[in-house]
Amino acid sequence: MSYQMSDLLQLVVSEGSSDLHIRVGIPPTIRVHGILHRVEGPSLTPEGSEELMRSITSEDHIQQIRERGGADFAFAFGEAARFRVSAFKEKGNFAMVLRQIPSKLLTMEQIGIPPSIKEMLYKPRGLVLVTGPTGSGKTTTLASLINIINEERDEAHIITIEDPIEYYHKHKKAVVTQREVHVDVPNFAEALRRALRQDPDVVLVGEMRDLETMEAAITAAETGHLVFGTLHTTGAAKTIDRITNAFPTSQQEMVRIQLSTVLQCVVSQLLIPRIDKPGRVAVFEIMVNTPSIAALIRDNKTFRIQSDIQTGAKWGMVTLDSFLVEKYLAGMISREEVVTKSQDPVTIQAKLQELDLAQATGSKR
Repeated sequence: MSYQMSDLLQLVVSEGSSDLHIRVGIPPTIRVHGILHRVEGPSLTPEGSEELMRSITSEDHIQQIRERGGADFAFAFGEAARFRVSAFKEKGNFAMVLRQIPSKLLTMEQIGIPPSIKEMLYKPRGLVLVTGPTGSGKTTTLASLINIINEERDEAHIITIEDPIEYYHKHKKAVVTQREVHVDVPNFAEALRRALRQDPDVVLVGEMRDLETMEAAITAAETGHLVFGTLHTTGAAKTIDRITNAFPTSQQEMVRIQLSTVLQCVVSQLLIPRIDKPGRVAVFEIMVNTPSIAALIRDNKTFRIQSDIQTGAKWGMVTLDSFLVEKYLAGMISREEVVTKSQDPVTIQAKLQELDLAQATGSKR
């Protein structure tokens, strides 16, 4: 029996799976709600794996895999979905991971993004960072935020720089320019520099992965543009430290001053498996850059940012831990997930015990 790529992609779409793994030595494997499931059938041979890969790749991509060990690209599966592909060599064989990109953009309400973020979309300039580990839904969140700007701001020219382009945005009220790294432009930093000459109002940087890109993004935000970027960090303080530490020691003080003025907010997110029904729920930490937080960034006291977030509800701020507890009390996620994903497990466990005690006392009455 040989597997057909079209059948496997159809299975991914119909099962609501997030990823498809193609690997020699096991059957094709899909990830559904965070858990891996093997497709019924024989293990893939080196020839079978290569055949599946060749059915969706070009000779250029195969050349890239041979020369560099991997290639990233995206493609449309008819009208059903788009897929982002990472094709690579593993133990000398061809392998792939295909991530399904939902064809429909979700609203802020569907994702569960707190409404305080919406006002960030109308800022004339500044830096908005969406952070979290791989697979935490950053791309989906950013696509939804860009879509709101596209639907509501008729004065906006949006430029997105992505590797690869995942969500396609049609021109609505805004004008949208989407540039793909390695296809339309060599790298993120070069695309950002060029973008400043293309009359942008809003710029989306798919990934701030190196010093040059971070520098260009901060400059773009300083010069009167609203810049959205992503980083693989969790929590506002770690995000600020990650950017600062990417720069040479001699420049770090200057970068802290720049960040304290250009940063609008940091949205950190995780996806947690649900216990009330199949699926996952997004949880967030939101830091809004107030004068107090700007001073902490400038003075290199990021360790104190967390307490500002805890007391910053009137600015629309929320801590990850309080968001987790809220979803736990709503019966959506397990107690174990709250403790393992929290930033301060000791305090969270004490809080959960307090809640248990209060419930037990209340039920006795």
